[in-house]
Amino acid sequence: MHKTVITILILFVLISTASAQKVYILGGENRDFFLGCITCTQFHDESIWNKNGIYGTPNNDVSIWSEFSEYGNEFSNYSPWNEFATKPPALYDDEGNFYGYFTRNVYYKERTEDRFFIYVLDNHRWILKNFDEYVNGLYFGEQK
Repeated sequence: MHKTVITILILFVLISTASAQKVYILGGENRDFFLGCITCTQFHDESIWNKNGIYGTPNNDVSIWSEFSEYGNEFSNYSPWNEFATKPPALYDDEGNFYGYFTRNVYYKERTEDRFFIYVLDNHRWILKNFDEYVNGLYFGEQK
């Protein structure tokens, strides 16, 4: 079952419009607070998939995986996991291209439509619980 989920996830990543670019999560009131790279591999220092890095550990205040931080708590207005958030993080690449707002709030204007990002939003609890298994199944192609 889990291998099927990971295989489907790999397909999402491969067909994701953002998979070739490094896409960053920017949060806070003005979306100017760096929260990590969502399309970087688990070996990248700024990756949200690097469990030993600042942005991939659930033990850091700037991690979206920390349920105790304003960026990872499901009730925080700045968290992607809050389905009623009014100040969710935004997604941008190196060139300033906007990939939408990274939020579970399906009514939020300009919510991301990227399938991979939506998969992460919809499955964040499972991902956090099975982090290593999930991350080992990710493939982002050649990183720039």
